[in-house]
Amino acid sequence: MMGTQSKNFPVNREVLIGVIFALLAAVGSSGKAIFIKLAYQDNVDAITLLALRMAFSVPFFIGVAIWAQRRNAAPLSRHDRLMVLGLGLIGYYLSSFLDFFGLQYISAGLERLILFLYPTMTVILSALIYKQSIGKKIISAMALSYLGIVLVFFHDVEVKQSGMLLGTALVFASTLSYSVYLVGAGHSIARIGVARFTAYSMVVASLASLLQLAVTHPSSAFNLPSRVYELALSMAVFSTILPVFLVGYAIRCIGAGRASLIGTIGPVSTIYMAYLFLGENMSFIRIAGSLLVMAGVLIISMDSHKRVDY
Repeated sequence: MMGTQSKNFPVNREVLIGVIFALLAAVGSSGKAIFIKLAYQDNVDAITLLALRMAFSVPFFIGVAIWAQRRNAAPLSRHDRLMVLGLGLIGYYLSSFLDFFGLQYISAGLERLILFLYPTMTVILSALIYKQSIGKKIISAMALSYLGIVLVFFHDVEVKQSGMLLGTALVFASTLSYSVYLVGAGHSIARIGVARFTAYSMVVASLASLLQLAVTHPSSAFNLPSRVYELALSMAVFSTILPVFLVGYAIRCIGAGRASLIGTIGPVSTIYMAYLFLGENMSFIRIAGSLLVMAGVLIISMDSHKRVDY
């Protein structure tokens, strides 16, 4: 009996660690909006803050790119280089740029819920591009998610300042651009590898962000309070770099399907952190809206997992 327990214990511990890491990755990624909103309190603009986040993150991704290149020395084809360039600009640079701007106008909770709609958008894009049909179950799930967004949006309209529509549109466009990246990156990732493709794409996005700052801002733009640098560094470490490690290990322990399902805790954790650190309202309508979004995305994710071998 004791021997059986000892034999099974490492497996149980590995699963537990995988679940914890998936949860930490979801909470860390969700904290990005909190760091951004806190930095905006010091009157830093979106372009500067995005460039700082990328500047602190890019050394890590350069290291991953070098490591991945040594493991897979096959040179990229011209097509693959163009895909890395184009999808890096669309999926990471443009998506982040629109998201940072949108957060100037809407709450962190609403932003996270909109970003969380990306599985619904990938379903729609895949259906349009690959001529795939969408079943009634998935349509109902998407309707559930968007109903949740509508609830939270109109709740925030009553308690927030002007610019809600613009902010919502910007973050929605951010989610759409990231969904385009996910749909377009599938074949390239299969050829290049996840780590290599992600690292290359993030380096492209980082360079684009830094170039944008150099073209649009004087050198005095870096004369910022130390608190802004601390928040940008924290965002890079806890909301960008660590989630990559944590998700990777979680997938190894519990599989991609379970790891992504655990990630559905993200919107609720953002709403709770926004309540704690930003003083945002955590009302019944907000919680109900977030649950509707999560339910819809969960149904879509579970349906996808049935058709994909993880």
